[in-house]
Amino acid sequence: MSQQIWDWNYAFAILPLLLEGLGLTLVATVLGSIVAMVLGLVLAVLQRGPRPLAVVVRGFVELVRSTPLLVQIFFLYFVLPQFGIVLSALTVGVIALGVHYACYTSEVYRAGIDAVPRGQWEAATALSLPRSRVWTGVVLPQAVPRVVPALGNYVISMFKEVPLLTAIGLLDVVGRAQEAGDTYFRYVEPYTIAGLLFLLLSYPASLLVRRLERRVGTI
Repeated sequence: MSQQIWDWNYAFAILPLLLEGLGLTLVATVLGSIVAMVLGLVLAVLQRGPRPLAVVVRGFVELVRSTPLLVQIFFLYFVLPQFGIVLSALTVGVIALGVHYACYTSEVYRAGIDAVPRGQWEAATALSLPRSRVWTGVVLPQAVPRVVPALGNYVISMFKEVPLLTAIGLLDVVGRAQEAGDTYFRYVEPYTIAGLLFLLLSYPASLLVRRLERRVGTI
């Protein structure tokens, strides 16, 4: 007798496990996003600093953008311990996701900064405003709101890349799905539910980002 394709009892039984994994996915996404947004802004500002510093920062950004995220995760988790730096899987995940996406968000911030009219810079200079005040009071309040939709897209992308962390033993929702499948030798239900959970969160987030894009476009 062939095994039924979908077992509702099994699906409901593993749902709490998958929701636990989803919570870890959200934690990694939120913390990684905070790192990416803050560090990305710092990298963008530093690229407008003294030329030697700007060159170094630009080189770092290109290095990170040109290498796979999974390689960066493995480097932090397996190579750093060789130098006495041992980090938990979640810490590695947050750092890897945050730094990787910071190098992308830095380009978004840079585009927003470049979009600030040159006259704003000149007016600030004419008023002899301190450089810190120029950034915090003139440039960033105009640049950041323009790039919020693009930043939102990167948060959604990060959310969907958290499953890469299963490679270092962090059991997010996909990791829990694999664990359930390996335990009961049934994979249809856990992976289907995991996919639906991603869809239920990422699709509304995508609609929100699109709404923000339209709102920013009318400013």
